[in-house]
Amino acid sequence: MTDSYSYRTLDVFTDTLFGGNPLAVLTDARGLSTEQMEQITREFNLSETVFVLPPEDPAHTRRVRIFTPGRELPFAGHPTIGTAFLLAASGMIPLTDGETRIVLEEGVGPVAVTIQVENGTPVSAELTAAQPPEFRSSVPGAKELASVLSVSESDVSTGEFGPEAVSCGVPFLVVPLKSRDAVGRARLDRAAFERVLAGTWAREIFLFDVSAAVSSDVIRARMFAPDLGIGEDPATGSAAVCLAGYLAKRSADDATLRWRVAQGVEMGRPSTLMISAERRNGVVETVRVAGKSVLVSEGTLRAKSIHLP
Repeated sequence: MTDSYSYRTLDVFTDTLFGGNPLAVLTDARGLSTEQMEQITREFNLSETVFVLPPEDPAHTRRVRIFTPGRELPFAGHPTIGTAFLLAASGMIPLTDGETRIVLEEGVGPVAVTIQVENGTPVSAELTAAQPPEFRSSVPGAKELASVLSVSESDVSTGEFGPEAVSCGVPFLVVPLKSRDAVGRARLDRAAFERVLAGTWAREIFLFDVSAAVSSDVIRARMFAPDLGIGEDPATGSAAVCLAGYLAKRSADDATLRWRVAQGVEMGRPSTLMISAERRNGVVETVRVAGKSVLVSEGTLRAKSIHLP
């Protein structure tokens, strides 16, 4: 086994150091076991850590495994965007000015990523979710969700823009609140969370200001995922594409629909996620999320020091 592994860290969905969502990436993880990847992820203690491997299909760019401190994920947005940007910025993949298209193999399947390139330098990246949105309307009621989020029942939107479970590879409970103020006031009540969401399909909560979505303003959002070892996430691409599907489903237009999402503000790590959806004949066919990234650090992890319990 290799004695050491190179890693880089980035801030994703931001163009400013120490904003966005931090990410650790081991650029060549060959030789590491799943148990060692889990241990390394807990050592970094970030919301996600990525392990890059050769692709199983030579037509693809890389295979990636994505871990939270709680478990491995089949798909995640900020690790996909950040890894694509890193591969481009570090010269690990060839670039062409304008757009460079790559494919990353993830648990959910091949994920297509388009990297925007200017003067040989990557500027941003956009992923296309490997799966179209799957919707499930059987979710807890407004009163129960209000107790989970420590807000008033009247803060939770109902009717057409009511809570719904959505998955593009990872299920999220999308909870629309009526105002930015309500989004800012939300606090996860762990006891209520366990009581209300026990055994449900979507236990990761993505809440957003529905008034901004309706008025085409910047949408304030937050994400709570205690099951994944993430109290609150500064930027969640896999949830953002679910939001794109949720909003496109309720649109009256068959078109390419776009929104801008601000997440992580309450945590002091402001993030910007650009989301879009393709709706054709009343069906949401494709969802995407795009954003910028910033390289933060690089180093070497000593594999000899990794001891399994």
